[in-house]
Amino acid sequence: MIELYHWPTPNGHKITIFLEEAGLAYRLHPVDIGKGEQFKPEFLAISPNNRIPAIIDTAPADGGAPLSIFESGAILLYLAEKTGRFMPGDLRGRNEVMQWLFWQVGGLGPMSGQAGHFAIYAPEKIPYGIERYTKEVNRLYGVMDRRLADRPYLAGEYSIADIASYPWVVPYERYSQNLDDFPNLKRWFEAIKARPAVARVYASVAPSYAKPMCDEERGVLFGQTAKR
Repeated sequence: MIELYHWPTPNGHKITIFLEEAGLAYRLHPVDIGKGEQFKPEFLAISPNNRIPAIIDTAPADGGAPLSIFESGAILLYLAEKTGRFMPGDLRGRNEVMQWLFWQVGGLGPMSGQAGHFAIYAPEKIPYGIERYTKEVNRLYGVMDRRLADRPYLAGEYSIADIASYPWVVPYERYSQNLDDFPNLKRWFEAIKARPAVARVYASVAPSYAKPMCDEERGVLFGQTAKR
């Protein structure tokens, strides 16, 4: 059993998509990040960076005590190794997937998040911030579009690189992007959207960004320091 500590954000959806695709049994533990539940001691014990998602594997492969893991990329790698799914076994295939997974974790996710923040959540509209991150998301979409020109998925076969990237493309309109400008990316997007496991994830839980954010939630999410 995988105990999944989750909120319906792009990073949260990465893990539910994998679990649904792999058919792994899991129990969902909602962590309402707008209410500050990510600061509870029991959650910090498994996710010291106070971010979702995090998991506890109650039956790790080594037969030892339950194992906790935080950071969405690390969780996807762990689950891929645990199940032997969505990660090639050969050296070259594995490294293709790893590169694109790290590309998402270090680029597509953070840059999309900043684009959304400055365009939607920032208390004042700063044209430079909006333009800077909107252009960077556009550049990253172009990287994906070129990559997908001669292959169906980022690393050839459907993998955790696609599972990681797809949820960050779902809100493309919020980042002022038009998928019609990226035909290969659009084809990839529609193919993943049509997968039954992906459809189940998005049908079961409304995305957290679908609701307006109050001032208290803004303070919790965007006002953290080392003291919290």
